[in-house]
Amino acid sequence: MSGHNKWSTIKHTKGKNDAARAKIFTKLGKVIAMAAKIGGSDPDMNPALRDAIYKAKQNNMPNDNIDRSIKRATGDGNSANYETIFYEGYGPGGSAVIVETLTDNKNRTAGEMRHIFDKSGGSLGTNGSVAFMFERKGIIAIEKNDKFTEDQLFEWILEAEADDMVSSEEGYEVFTQASNFNKVRDFLTEKNVEFVTAEIEYVPTSYITLEDNKLTSFGKLLGRFDESDDVQNVYHNVENADEASEEE
Repeated sequence: MSGHNKWSTIKHTKGKNDAARAKIFTKLGKVIAMAAKIGGSDPDMNPALRDAIYKAKQNNMPNDNIDRSIKRATGDGNSANYETIFYEGYGPGGSAVIVETLTDNKNRTAGEMRHIFDKSGGSLGTNGSVAFMFERKGIIAIEKNDKFTEDQLFEWILEAEADDMVSSEEGYEVFTQASNFNKVRDFLTEKNVEFVTAEIEYVPTSYITLEDNKLTSFGKLLGRFDESDDVQNVYHNVENADEASEEE
């Protein structure tokens, strides 16, 4: 769930119990399978698969799970055809929400997304209804360590032509244009920089703050999206969403 506080999102993901992590692995397995089925099983020749495997390893998905997902996708008789579909809508308090799904049945998924929005006091919108409130940005999260200084990292991102870097107690966030994301990520990888997360996301251009029952309802909305097997990522503009997670 991506909103204002990237590190809160990371802590929330890492803190999930075994059942929740198994659900995450299932979702990641679908991404790997789709990439392998479309572009082949060799990550060196298939950039989409390479990125999917990278994200899976970021989430501590076992190698055996990764291998099984690839083999299932490229084996004989596999008929599942996944496609990525984005849904836009408004959540409680007028919050703007973009949901990224990966599905083999778009009618089922569309119905489920509408139900989740409606049940949580929101409404599913049309394409473009909230996307104008977001920008596509690459975000690379890096924990602080003694392998490099902040000044060194800043010099590297300038050399790689990243847009900006923000430092906090937890670590650094490097921001890039979506079109330049792979270049910056690969450059930092060559410098032996390890990432907590590295993804292209929808970043809101402005934020809102929810209070009381609206915040509680928003937390329930995020929880319902989290439970859906088809939902891969949720992007929103609620600045204090990390407070809502405690009330889900």
